Amino acid sequence: MAIAQPETTIVQAPMRIGGKDVITDTWIDVTNPADIREIVGRVPVGTAEHAIAATEAAQRAFPVWSAMPPAERAARIRAAGQALLADAEARAILLARECGCLMAEAKGGVLNCVRVMDYYAKVGEAFHFEEDLPSPNGRVIVVREAMGVSAVIVPWNSPTYLGFLALGPVLMAGNTVVVKPPTEAPLALMDSLKVLEPFFPEGTINWVTGPGSTVGAALMSAPLVRKINFTGSTQVGKDVLRNAAATIKRVSLELGGNDPAIVLDDVDLDFVVPELVQGVFGLSGQICYDVKRIYVQESRYKAFVDQFTQVTDQFVVGNGLNPRSTLGPLVNQKQQKWVNGLIDDARTRGATVSQVGSKLDEAAWPYGWYVLPAVISDVDQSFEVVSCEQFGPIIPIIPFKTVEQAVEMANDSNYGLCSSVWTPDEDRAWGIARKLQAGTSFINVHRRGASGVDMPYGGFKESGLGRGHGVVALEEQLEMHTLSSRRPA
Repeated sequence: MAIAQPETTIVQAPMRIGGKDVITDTWIDVTNPADIREIVGRVPVGTAEHAIAATEAAQRAFPVWSAMPPAERAARIRAAGQALLADAEARAILLARECGCLMAEAKGGVLNCVRVMDYYAKVGEAFHFEEDLPSPNGRVIVVREAMGVSAVIVPWNSPTYLGFLALGPVLMAGNTVVVKPPTEAPLALMDSLKVLEPFFPEGTINWVTGPGSTVGAALMSAPLVRKINFTGSTQVGKDVLRNAAATIKRVSLELGGNDPAIVLDDVDLDFVVPELVQGVFGLSGQICYDVKRIYVQESRYKAFVDQFTQVTDQFVVGNGLNPRSTLGPLVNQKQQKWVNGLIDDARTRGATVSQVGSKLDEAAWPYGWYVLPAVISDVDQSFEVVSCEQFGPIIPIIPFKTVEQAVEMANDSNYGLCSSVWTPDEDRAWGIARKLQAGTSFINVHRRGASGVDMPYGGFKESGLGRGHGVVALEEQLEMHTLSSRRPA
């Protein structure tokens, strides 16, 4: 099979404010994580002033877009999503080049945007934006109204899909939007937004590129922004809350995770191990709800570690555009240094570290942010690799004696995004899952696709505020307005 060929030209992608292209004198180079010598494209360095101008454009568009009947909004959202199919292959190649992901992952990241738009069009068509409540002494009407200007701040690990998971409900609610694409990987998302824009009133969708410290901070504190939708690290999520406090903005935060998987002693390793390998190494470990620590009952611990290491050793690490690659690079040097530091720390403290897999093109490694997958055993809760969100191709495996001990260790975290329980005894699994402190607990699955767009999604503790996906994501983009003629009895 031939390698997908990237475009030879460098993409120059302007910002878009109020239906007009906007550029600056300074540009950011977007490079390929698989080979940083390749410049994929350039985006302008936006400023706080650009962010404010975009909120003003969105505010001007708000009366027109929010006044459209929900059925018309749904029709436009569905049509805009379908339009993304036209250049999906080229957009997937662009996404693979800027993120370093495999082509299969990039295609999923592009095509899932279409599905998200169609899903929220259907949700909007069935949703009750207004309802009468029974009242004995008058009339009470509850209206769910659009909030106004919404800011969507998108992370670099899956910018198209995660961006659209926010955009779908934001637009269906009748809000207008300013999107801040991730600096590391903005191009495929910006190209997608360019496809959407003609389906909506001018200024409904705007996007501003630039550093989070200026553009992102300006959106967090902008007076006209009524809702912030942020996906990213817990530390930056705390900054969002601080900035939003001055004007009491509504905030949805999808933050970090340190997802545990609990493997009981009655499992079939031939089923569980390949499943968990997928759950750990999806997008090279750079998914918030990838499995990040595995607890295995003592009697199966050694067999599990041995088999997990053997299966992981089959990975071929290389450029995501090469069909022989089964694991891509990390997105940037900072992440590579962080993951390598965790591996070194675990090894220094006496853990057993097995770095396995093979290099597809060893000559290319000095020019990419590559890390061989690492299986780490003989560790406990005190190791940083166990307590942190690694966000890379690395997994600690920890033994436990009793289920109670496993639950205690799984819950011993400031995070609480997702978790999973693995046993053929599903009744037992449901009981254990109810004890886990997580926004989602899976039974015998924990990988990409397990959390569907129709399932509420979000975290306990420092893994976030609010819920995305499902009908609840639309509800979180709306204000509840009660109209009442009720008189005291």
